[in-house]
Amino acid sequence: MSIFDRVDLSDLRVFLTIMRTGSFKGAAIQLGLTPSAVSHAMRRLEERLAAKLLNRSSRAVSPTDVGRELAQRIEEGFDKIGDALAGLDAPGSGRFGELRLNVFSDAAHLLIAPALPEFARQCPQVRLTVVVEDRPIDIVAEGYDAGIRYGHYVPEDMIAVPLSKAQRWVIAAAPSYLDAHEPLKHPDDLLRHTCLQLLLGDNSSYKWELSRGRRLRVPGAITINDTATTIAAAKAGMGLAYLLEQRIADELKQGSLRMVLAEHAAKGAPFHMYYSSRRHKHPALRTLMNIIRRQQGLAEYAWSARNA
Repeated sequence: MSIFDRVDLSDLRVFLTIMRTGSFKGAAIQLGLTPSAVSHAMRRLEERLAAKLLNRSSRAVSPTDVGRELAQRIEEGFDKIGDALAGLDAPGSGRFGELRLNVFSDAAHLLIAPALPEFARQCPQVRLTVVVEDRPIDIVAEGYDAGIRYGHYVPEDMIAVPLSKAQRWVIAAAPSYLDAHEPLKHPDDLLRHTCLQLLLGDNSSYKWELSRGRRLRVPGAITINDTATTIAAAKAGMGLAYLLEQRIADELKQGSLRMVLAEHAAKGAPFHMYYSSRRHKHPALRTLMNIIRRQQGLAEYAWSARNA
């Protein structure tokens, strides 16, 4: 019996996942297993190979020289298997399974929600989980297949695919507020107005960014970390709000909000879908990305060698 016949491929997958996440806990979360099951799989693999693959301590896990070499060799094989499965569109193929995404609230509203009906039609067997939160996370360690963030917030070791064109950040307020206060003609006029403060996902306060890279710390006693609540407060006449223009397109069209200082609007990064360059390429993820890109007026995206 050869070594290949003695080894379970699922154990090799556990080993690779530990290498990618850097911990038994991260691998367990990503694979949907218990930490004890991950540990047992590693012990079984090392026993069958008669080789130590990982150095374990209470604080870290690191590969041995043998483990590092094995990971490099088998990862290419797993990628080829993944590519073969991803290329199948027939019933019962790689479109089935589960897809877990972590996205921030504006992306959920603008990109995910409009794409869901078409995605459900094209991938009826896929179990899609969308977790909406604005805090920065490690998507691999927390068991997600992909995430959506602005391009400049995507970690450098991830593959990032643009889902939209560049965004515009604008300042808007209700007509009732604008009619009751002095007009805004220059960005410095913001310092004499009531502004709804923006709280980022990491709980830091955001300076309003205008054109030419100018950033202002604006006055205002109310701080909100949710776009929908900010829009509601602005429509109620509670102050000026700093928002994505696309996010308030309906309000601007209906007149419940009016843009001010439009010539000073800031150009922001596009939305990006991102995923680990080492993760198996899920065919349903490609389908979802292409639905979103078509709806946003972009060409379809195809996997290429740079995604391997």
